[in-house]
Amino acid sequence: MKLAVVLFNLGGPDRLDAVEPFLRNLFSDPAIIGLPAPLRLPLAWLIARRRAPIARDIYAKIGGRSPILEETEAQARALEAALGAARVFIAMRCWKPFADETAQAVKAWGPDRVVLLPLYPQFSTTTTASSLADWHRAARRAGLEAPTSQICCYPTEDGFIAALADLTRQTMAHAKPEISYRLLLSAHGLPERIITKGDPYRRQVEQSAAALVGRLGIVDSTICFQSRVGPLKWIEPATDAEIRRAGRDGKGVIVVPLAFVSEHSETLVELDIDYSKLAREAGVPHYLRVPTVGTHPAFIEALAKLVREGANGRSCSPENNICHFRG
Repeated sequence: MKLAVVLFNLGGPDRLDAVEPFLRNLFSDPAIIGLPAPLRLPLAWLIARRRAPIARDIYAKIGGRSPILEETEAQARALEAALGAARVFIAMRCWKPFADETAQAVKAWGPDRVVLLPLYPQFSTTTTASSLADWHRAARRAGLEAPTSQICCYPTEDGFIAALADLTRQTMAHAKPEISYRLLLSAHGLPERIITKGDPYRRQVEQSAAALVGRLGIVDSTICFQSRVGPLKWIEPATDAEIRRAGRDGKGVIVVPLAFVSEHSETLVELDIDYSKLAREAGVPHYLRVPTVGTHPAFIEALAKLVREGANGRSCSPENNICHFRG
């Protein structure tokens, strides 16, 4: 069987002058701003214009571009090696390569089956659902008619949790014996109104956290959420607030990026630079950050397992906030 796998991620600007159009694409997504297009699109342009200078400063700190495409390409090649008989394509939601380009490439390759695999372990309407909807639109436009299965989420997939646990233990090896540490399980935040509409993201983050903490046997841990922007109320507790609390408690901090599987601005700048500085200012005696799972062998094997299930015609959906296979 000629199998095509499509990896989905958000994408990121590949140069500083791509920051503003990247932001326009992000905020133009109806899953992000749920207004009719005549209102949403002008608002997206306005937000992007105002946000661009701040975002350009962020990307300037990591070489003037996002590394997320290279990170995703490395995962794609590792997944190809694990599968042995598949070709892995990449489709980004907000920057190149877009779904339209990738759908054309997949059609030209002529697969017998396509498996869609978002690099978002926890399902959200703002990430996974948006990427999958964009793909189905692009596939129809390209005339891609191969049978398709989709993986919606894998918040407690054994290899994903095993990779996180292994990387956390490696990081904990750098802890100072005289310091008591708190594990901060940090995930990207969402406006609270999205969760109240039934989005399962928070619940699935909690599932990932419980699986990781259970495997590590750590008592002092807390889930928190980062990267909030704008005036809306976001889900809590916030990662920066938890860092300050750890400082007040005299605790060292070990931050685990629970919902990111590749390094990008929110790990390399927000966690490594901004929150590290905040920790020093807040009196945290020692700050450590666990790497993302990236191409960790256990994580890649977990993705390969999901693909093999999808190749057998099984798809999944986040019913009752848990990933269920069907087919």
